[in-house]
Amino acid sequence: MTKINYQDIIQDQMPVSKKLLTTYYKLGLHETELILLLQLSRFADEGNHFPTPFELAQSGSFSEEQAASMLRKLVQKGFLSIEKNDSEKTPISESYSLEPLLEKLYDEDVSVITRDEENIGNIFILFEQEFGRPLSPFEIETINSWLDQDSLEPSLIKAGLRESVLMGKLNFKYIDRILREWKKKGIHTVQDARKASQQFHQGRANDNNTNTRPKRDTSFYYNWLEGD
Repeated sequence: MTKINYQDIIQDQMPVSKKLLTTYYKLGLHETELILLLQLSRFADEGNHFPTPFELAQSGSFSEEQAASMLRKLVQKGFLSIEKNDSEKTPISESYSLEPLLEKLYDEDVSVITRDEENIGNIFILFEQEFGRPLSPFEIETINSWLDQDSLEPSLIKAGLRESVLMGKLNFKYIDRILREWKKKGIHTVQDARKASQQFHQGRANDNNTNTRPKRDTSFYYNWLEGD
C-alpha cells in the first residue's frame, strides 16, 4: 500500500470561505456559478488571473458556451468584475476580481438588496436586445460603471439607450456621451431627459436638416419621448 504523502495534500489545499459555502444561495448564486467562482480562485492561485471559458470548462461539467454565459451573468449580477492593468512596466492585461463577491458576502445583512436587481437585470437584457448579441465583458463593465461609479438610475441609462437608437447611433461611446451631457446639465430623471430630448429634436426639425438615412420603425422610442 502506497504511503500517503501529507505534504502533497497540504500543498494541494486552497482556502474556501465557510460563509460562502453556507450562504451562497441567499446571495442568489446557483451551484454551478459557485463552482465557477471557486475555479476562478484556483486559477488565480496558479497565476492565471484571466482564464478563458474553454479553460474553465475543462475543469467542470459545463460547456465552453455555458462558462462564457455564466461569466457574463456573474458580472451583470455584481459578483465578479474585470480589472484592467495598464501599468507602464507591463503590457495592458485584464484579470477577474472576486472583490465584488467578497463585498456582498461580508455585508452585515446579505438579505438586504441595495438596488433594484430586477431593473438592473432588465438593463442588460434591453441592451442585448437592441445590439442583437450578447454584451462583451467591457460593455458589461461600462454599464456597471454607469450604475456604480456615476450613480445613474437604471431608468436614465435606458433612456440614454433609447435616445441613441432614435438618433441612429447605437454604440456605447455615443450612449456615454449622452449620459455625460445629461449629467453636466443636471438631468437626473427620465422626465428631465425626455424634455431635453424633445427640445433637441424640435430644434433639429426647425433647422430643416435633411436626413438621408433610411427610416426605421421608431414607434417604441416615440413612446418614450411622449411618456409611458
